[in-house]
Amino acid sequence: MIRQQRTLARELAYEGVGLHTGNPVRMVLKPAPVNHGIRFLRTDMDPPLEIPAMVDKAFESADDMRNTTLSEGKAQIHTVEHVLAALSGLNVDNCLIEVDSNEPAEPGLGGSADYVKAIKGAGIAGQGVPARYFEVKQPISLVEDDIELMALPYEGFRVSFTIKYDHPHLGTQYASFDINPQTFEDEIAPARTFALMKDVEALRERGLIKGGSLDNAIVVGEDGILNEAPLHWPNEFVRHKILDLLGDLSLLGRPIKGHIISHRSGHASNVKFAGMLQKALEKEDRTFSQKNPTQWNIQDIKKIMPHRYPFLLVDRIVEMEDGKRAVGIKNVTVNEPFFQGHFPGHPIFPAVLVLEAMAQTGGMLLLSTVDEHEHDGKLVYFTAIDKARFRRPIQPGDQIVFEMEMLRLSRLGCKMRGEAFVDGERVAEAELMARVVER
Repeated sequence: MIRQQRTLARELAYEGVGLHTGNPVRMVLKPAPVNHGIRFLRTDMDPPLEIPAMVDKAFESADDMRNTTLSEGKAQIHTVEHVLAALSGLNVDNCLIEVDSNEPAEPGLGGSADYVKAIKGAGIAGQGVPARYFEVKQPISLVEDDIELMALPYEGFRVSFTIKYDHPHLGTQYASFDINPQTFEDEIAPARTFALMKDVEALRERGLIKGGSLDNAIVVGEDGILNEAPLHWPNEFVRHKILDLLGDLSLLGRPIKGHIISHRSGHASNVKFAGMLQKALEKEDRTFSQKNPTQWNIQDIKKIMPHRYPFLLVDRIVEMEDGKRAVGIKNVTVNEPFFQGHFPGHPIFPAVLVLEAMAQTGGMLLLSTVDEHEHDGKLVYFTAIDKARFRRPIQPGDQIVFEMEMLRLSRLGCKMRGEAFVDGERVAEAELMARVVER
C-alpha cells in the first residue's frame, strides 16, 4: 500500500461565509510542492501569516466548541475540519489554502461535498514521489470518561465510529468504512453537520454558528428534524462524525495505514488522539531515517510490484513523472544466480532480463498512476515487444539506469519506450506494450 504524493492540478477559488463566525471569506486553494503538506495563509493579515495544518498548531478547546481551530501566535483559523477532510479524503497531500478571513467558507450544502466537487473540478495531479504513511504497528488508545479512541494494525485505512445520544431521533448509530477517494466522495462527504436545537440556542448565545442554516446543517428538535430536506442516509449523523474525525486526523500530516475506532469522540479528543499518533510517528521516524525521501526504495517497490527474489530486478526508482516517465536503477552483482550458467567464466547479464527490468520499471510507472486501493491485487502483463536492440554486454559491477517514457496510456493498456544506460552509454532499447490485469 503506497502511492504518489498528490496536489491540485490548478488553483481554485471558493467564496462563502464561515460556519461559526459568519464572516465573508474568499478561499483560494493552490497547488503546492512535494513535502509541503497542507497550510493555511491568512492573506488579510499584514504581513500574511502562514499556519500549517499540523496537530501542534491545534488550539486547545473543549468539545462543546464544535470545531477545530489552528493558531500561530495571536492568529487563528477556525473550523478547518471540513476542508481538511475533503483534501484528506481525496488523498491530496500538498496544498496552500489562502483565506482572507479567520475561517474557511462553509460549503453551501454542508459536509464536504461542495469541496469535493470543486477539488475534482480543478483536478488532482500525482507528484512522482512516494507518500510516506504512518503505519499503526501496535494498538494505540485514548480513554476519557465515556470517550474511546483506538488505532489498530490494518491492511488499509478503515474508520469505525459509534455515537450515542440521549435523544429519540439520534440515539445510537454505528458506521464503518474502508476510506479511499471513492468511498469518501460517495459515503462520507455529503454528510451534513448536525446539532440539537437546545445546543444551537446555546451556541448562538456565545456568538457562534452565525453562518449556519438549515441549508448546510441538520437541526434536531424535541419532535424531530427541523429541516424540510430529508436525511441523505438514516445514519447521516455518524457519517458526519467520521468526516470530522478524518479532518482532525489529517493534522498528523501523513496518510494513515490502520483501523481507527471511535466511540463518542469529538474535536478535542480527536485532536488529542492525533497528538498521540504524532508521538508514535516521531518515535518511528527516529528509528528509521529515510535517506532519499523523494525516491522509491526497494521496500516501496515491493509494496507495488509482486515480484520477489530472484526476479525483482529494480532496486530503486530515482525519478517519476506521473503517467509520463520513470527512471529506475539495477545494481548488477556477481552474486546474481543466473551468472552461474550465463556464462561460466564470462558472466553476461541476460538480454531478456534487461527487457524484464525495463518492464518492471514501466510497471512502477503504470501502477503508480492509480490510487493504492486500485492497484492492490493487480499485475502488469506485457503483451508485446518491438524494436528491441542490445548494443553492448552488461557485466557484474555495472549499474543499469532504465529510462521509461509513456507513449500511450488508456484504460485498456499502454505503450512505453525504454532505454537502458551504463555509465551514460546506451546499452539497450525497446518499445513495450502492456495491460493491467487482476492478480
